[in-house]
Amino acid sequence: MCANTYEHLLLYFAVPCAGLVLNTVSHRLSAEHLAHVLDDADVRVVFIEPSLLERAGPVLRALDRVGHVVVVGDPGPPSSDADLRFEDLLDADPHVGDFAEGDETRAAVICYTSGTTGLPKGVVYSHRSLVLHALMVLQADSLGITEGDVVLPIVPMFHANAWGLPYASVFAGADLVLPGAAHGPLLLVDLIERYQVSVTACVATIWRDMLPHARGRDLSRIRRALTGGAPLSPSLAREWLEECGVRLNNTWGMTELAPSGSIARVRKDAADGSPSEALLLPGTPNALVRLRVGDLVDGEPLTRRSGAIGEIQVSGPTTASAYLGGVGAERFTPDGWLRTGDLGSLGPYGDLTITDRLKDVIKSGGEWISTIDLENALMENPDVAEAAVIGMPHERWDERPLAFVVPRPGTTLQPQAVRQDLLTRVVSWWVPDEVIVTSHLPRNGTGKISKADLRVLGRKATDRRTNQ
Repeated sequence: MCANTYEHLLLYFAVPCAGLVLNTVSHRLSAEHLAHVLDDADVRVVFIEPSLLERAGPVLRALDRVGHVVVVGDPGPPSSDADLRFEDLLDADPHVGDFAEGDETRAAVICYTSGTTGLPKGVVYSHRSLVLHALMVLQADSLGITEGDVVLPIVPMFHANAWGLPYASVFAGADLVLPGAAHGPLLLVDLIERYQVSVTACVATIWRDMLPHARGRDLSRIRRALTGGAPLSPSLAREWLEECGVRLNNTWGMTELAPSGSIARVRKDAADGSPSEALLLPGTPNALVRLRVGDLVDGEPLTRRSGAIGEIQVSGPTTASAYLGGVGAERFTPDGWLRTGDLGSLGPYGDLTITDRLKDVIKSGGEWISTIDLENALMENPDVAEAAVIGMPHERWDERPLAFVVPRPGTTLQPQAVRQDLLTRVVSWWVPDEVIVTSHLPRNGTGKISKADLRVLGRKATDRRTNQ
């Protein structure tokens, strides 16, 4: 349970090299989910930063199998929940010589899914899959990290191995900048400028938070500015390019893919000559990643016609074939492909387009409404900083969209004005019946907008209207 620190990087390598299994755990989990993750993975030793001990202590004390709690970093005040210090372990018995080479198919790391639709599920990465994933993202047409790069993983190291950046950077000999726990948007921009960062990655929310602090700064060394975890809105990409000279580069992946699945790239035969537009897409599958489109009802593969829309399915040597403990078997097809839960299509060259999450897409009056497209249209409004759309039950139309919008600083949003602006961008029946203006959007432990929490807020808003 650590932030992006040097000690965490040491554990990335030390634990698997010692023949043990590293379980990177989000410190943002609820007590229920934290207890589940530690118990489900059969955790015996916990490495934790002192600032997290007070909140996590009751959970750790309740788990009989946790034999040791090791404090990482400045120990701060003494705690009854910790019995060892990380530095003391390093000093006590330093390792000399090579590590023994074991079976490459043995478990090396466990990462847990976000748990947006139930308890988090464990995904086991073997030594082999970690090496293959690192080599995959090191390819020139992927990230192409070299010894001359300076890499800043803003995405948490507890989340899907920070998208594989720490392993790939060490393999290549690149410099790593690790921001630690206190990494607000201003500090992150300072780090990018001070250390001349060339490759960095985070979710779109963090890119949005950093933008006001990035204007006028020297960020010219950035050649790969990766975003993922949610669709990249054209308005955000345009602002970074026009105001800071930085091209945001969309990616697509999942914890189950270890985690990178595709990266947006500009093809040599791109007809429109607009690299910025190409980089908004989820991109082309990485080497070793196989994609296909499946039927929404029974999961069977659709005919291989270009543009067929269905559930995206994936397989390959870095893709999970099951979850820890055999849970979630319905997420895998009879022939072993992972059902991603993403709705989309594949182009003639394998280019991936994500239309929506299956659980988020809205069916209104028998017609589909893409929440991704509707959110992007809302954020084209110059007064809207962020937007999220959910489907709400409707007596006549089955479902209707409900929009939540966050105003830009210094502006005031009126719901009816937002709806009127939206009429200029989408067909009328896509326009939400209601727009809720809010100061912020709820997020889960990995920084993604929590649609589950928004549905709760939507139901409460509906109940209030009903009772008035």
